[in-house]
Amino acid sequence: MADFGYSPLLPLGEDTTVYRKLSSDGVSTFQANGQTFLKVEPQALTELTRVAMGDIAHLLRTSHLQQLRTILDDPEASANDKFVATELLKNAVIAAGRVLPSCQDTGT
Repeated sequence: MADFGYSPLLPLGEDTTVYRKLSSDGVSTFQANGQTFLKVEPQALTELTRVAMGDIAHLLRTSHLQQLRTILDDPEASANDKFVATELLKNAVIAAGRVLPSCQDTGT
């Protein structure tokens, strides 16, 4: 029997996500027992959740949109690949208007 060799299934890569700061309101730090702790007021969590859920429902990351664009520019992509990428980009445009959410299964 071969010796077991561990290999991570989903290794983490560099985080290239672009983040935006909403606000520092309701966020502070305090000291206790020689350590620094973060204190987040309930209204700050409520606002973060409201904004995040809206963004999740209506926006795609720039990197995801670029991947879809890359499919359209790829000479080796099939007609079906390009059709799907085009439809997903159309859906992204509609969803970015923040009236209808992004939803792949209904085409909105």
